[in-house]
Amino acid sequence: MAIRDLFSPFVAWKYLLREPVTILDPLHDRPGAARYRGFHKNDIDKCIGCGTCETICQNGAIDMVPTTECPTTEGDSGLRPRIDYGRCCWCALCVDICMTGSLSMSNEYTWIEHDPDAFRFTPGIDKKPWDSAELGYFRPEDQRLTARERQEMRELTPEERIDSFVEIVQGYSVEEAQLEADRCVSCGLCVATCPTHMAIPDYIAAVRDGDYERGLKLLYETNPFSQVCGRVCTRKCESTCAARHEGDAIAIRWLKRHITEQVPYERYRQIVGEPLPPTGRKVAIIGAGPAGLTAAFDLARLGHAVTLFEAEAAAGGMTRYGIPEYRLPYDALDRDIELILSYGVNIHYNCRIGRDRTMDQLRQEFDAVTLAIGLQQGRQTRIPKSDHDKVYRAVDLLRRITSSEPFELPHCAVVIGGGNVAMDIARSLARMQKQQYQQVNVTVTALEQQQHFMADADEIKEALEEGVVIRDGCGPQGCELDAAGKLVGLKTWKVISIFDENHRFAPKYDEEDEIIHPCDTVIEAIGQFADTTLLGEALTEQLTWERGRLKVDGDGRTSEGWLWSAGDCVNGPDVVHAVADGHRVAASIDHYLQEKRDGQG
Repeated sequence: MAIRDLFSPFVAWKYLLREPVTILDPLHDRPGAARYRGFHKNDIDKCIGCGTCETICQNGAIDMVPTTECPTTEGDSGLRPRIDYGRCCWCALCVDICMTGSLSMSNEYTWIEHDPDAFRFTPGIDKKPWDSAELGYFRPEDQRLTARERQEMRELTPEERIDSFVEIVQGYSVEEAQLEADRCVSCGLCVATCPTHMAIPDYIAAVRDGDYERGLKLLYETNPFSQVCGRVCTRKCESTCAARHEGDAIAIRWLKRHITEQVPYERYRQIVGEPLPPTGRKVAIIGAGPAGLTAAFDLARLGHAVTLFEAEAAAGGMTRYGIPEYRLPYDALDRDIELILSYGVNIHYNCRIGRDRTMDQLRQEFDAVTLAIGLQQGRQTRIPKSDHDKVYRAVDLLRRITSSEPFELPHCAVVIGGGNVAMDIARSLARMQKQQYQQVNVTVTALEQQQHFMADADEIKEALEEGVVIRDGCGPQGCELDAAGKLVGLKTWKVISIFDENHRFAPKYDEEDEIIHPCDTVIEAIGQFADTTLLGEALTEQLTWERGRLKVDGDGRTSEGWLWSAGDCVNGPDVVHAVADGHRVAASIDHYLQEKRDGQG
């Protein structure tokens, strides 16, 4: 034994009366650093339930769970992240990736519970003492794990495009598309918003991987109008994209188009797949627009014999006769239609039901009939003198332009309306004026202020770039004629309000604030309606109607069991909604035909 060991107990006495250097309660008296990654917090009002945190967590410590406090709404899944602290390693990747900045971490680092299940909780829902803690880890304001801005789309300049109908948008290169696809975090909120529930994160991942054939197969599983929707879709999916909370929404529409441009068209049919064997059942579809053609596509692939009856000389409905070629080139539309018809769909062009065939004949010849006639007729303002022969409906003029039917091109035109159809006819006339008269003289007038126009913001911007004049807040009051009866202008009054206190359409005007817009032609673009006279009086009486529209159930079936209806004539003008309608009707008809077969068997 060393002498030091012998005397050590006595030496220790000298520390007896000294101040202690330990802390009695080190857990509470030693707070974490200001940016310590402690326990999670979540601002549930900011959170949209995108699930990006769950996806990025490499420990499987986050699960998205439903909560009663956060109902499902457009752009919000209603789910919130639940943290499992038995798995969490406090890396804070979930905070760094959070698209809305709702997730953060307090600097609290102690939590004592007797129940181990307590350490699996939903921040923001399960209240905790650190919810109001000001310190902790937050995503730095300038830190992003994904690019904030979308890849710029190459377009023709106004000077390059104003005198032709050449397509404006040029499309992404492979490099541009992959950079844009890299911005997607695969949250899936877009899928719920898309009317056809396309597998958007999956086909964007296919772009990222360069696997375009897989991407094309995914597209056509839910949308046989992918080339069309890759150009003119109303892209509600982008309005709910999680990326828009920290920058630009993902360019979902342009990525869809990109996929269709990377696969040779000759490969489409093989990739999409072959139909099932024939069932012996026959289905008639009236109208070869997106809804009718989509229903035909689904039913033909299921083995049913489908016959389309189209009143015009070509298929496509309003996608052909209502959308100008600078937005939707006809060759892209034709490729989608040709693919659908390749499945054995029979089509009769220039065949008008009610004139060439009756509804009763179709009922007798076919097992099921679908009405998908669209909204082909333009609404009228019925203002004084609007029955003049130089007052046109926009849809009629757009049809003439598409069909190359001659008409007297106005030197000076005024368009009434603020929707996409108004912009389409204004921009089409501007191009034709530039070609023939070397100058543009088109004015768009609308009740709404420009920021409230129904038209797509890009359409408004491009119209202005092309020389179209927009006069908003103008209510049409009548057409002005000279002594010889020639149309010389449109009279408008300044709009004070459009709706009354009950939100009913009841515009009020300032009669003292009057403008005469000089013109030799007025075009009304205030909406469309379906021409249902083809049904005939007897069937019209038998069917159930609701507010002037044919009433259908959730599957598109009318009150007459053999007749379905789909598309714009049911839900209003929108290509992607018409596609969704076509799918729904086809599924319902197939179920009906199976029941009919089983009942006879």
